[in-house]
Amino acid sequence: MTGLAGGPFADPEEVISRLDAVDHLVDEGTATALFLASTLGQPLLLEGEPGVGKTASAIALAAAVEAPLIRLQCYEGLTVGEALYEWNYQRQLLAIRLAESRHEKLADADLFTEEFLSERPILRAVRASGPVPPVLLVDEIDRADDEFEALLLEFLGEASVTIPELGTFTAARRPYVVLTSNRSRELHDALRRRCLYHWIEFPEPERAVRIVRRRVPTANQALIASATEFVGRARGLDLDKAPGLAETIDWVSALTVLGASSLGRADGLRTLGAIAKTPDDRDAIAELFEPIEGVR
Repeated sequence: MTGLAGGPFADPEEVISRLDAVDHLVDEGTATALFLASTLGQPLLLEGEPGVGKTASAIALAAAVEAPLIRLQCYEGLTVGEALYEWNYQRQLLAIRLAESRHEKLADADLFTEEFLSERPILRAVRASGPVPPVLLVDEIDRADDEFEALLLEFLGEASVTIPELGTFTAARRPYVVLTSNRSRELHDALRRRCLYHWIEFPEPERAVRIVRRRVPTANQALIASATEFVGRARGLDLDKAPGLAETIDWVSALTVLGASSLGRADGLRTLGAIAKTPDDRDAIAELFEPIEGVR
């Protein structure tokens, strides 16, 4: 079934259903954003606190539409050669030596051809020729430099990459593009204008319980409910890093491995490293155990 403009989904409800089938539960807002981006052929910028499922949503999208996933992990200092393309200098050098051995002379134009071109994630997404367009995940774009954002503008706006020696490559079919950001810095307006935008909130308690149950099926239901509620209260503290859904899943997994069937103080403190990532956060979260009724 295809959407209004040839997209992979008929409506947001189908997004929810098909992502559910690949074990990823999304709310209506995220489903709508994914539906519109995939139907309109526009990049989607997902922002939210760490651990709310931004990256997981892109991975699940690829699984749901049976598309190749191409992932570009951003970091400070990311370059064109690592993200878009670069020239295979070793092959060029070999070609030069081979030409010299034959007493031939190579011009620059002979060395800068597609034969010597190495595709990196963005160019690979543009040139993909499979039956389904790939999903390009540009993960944690806020970790890259301002200059890297400028490199993305042509691709985000036109699904194109220009290589000075070869010209412009334009995707025959636009890839599905999902960018994620934890808002560690503000992104430029030029990048935001080229994307649809959605902020992912922490899931409401009921959906959080469903997600954790799906990810940790061996866990006791009472343990899942109490741990999820506890993490929700911990987010209200002044923490260096508020625990997200990913940390909740890790915590319930750790408690289950220890054989816990309910959230007790002893087991909770022993496994607190799953949700508290600094000494100050550990001390602050540990104090939340005191008011829990019946805690051991």
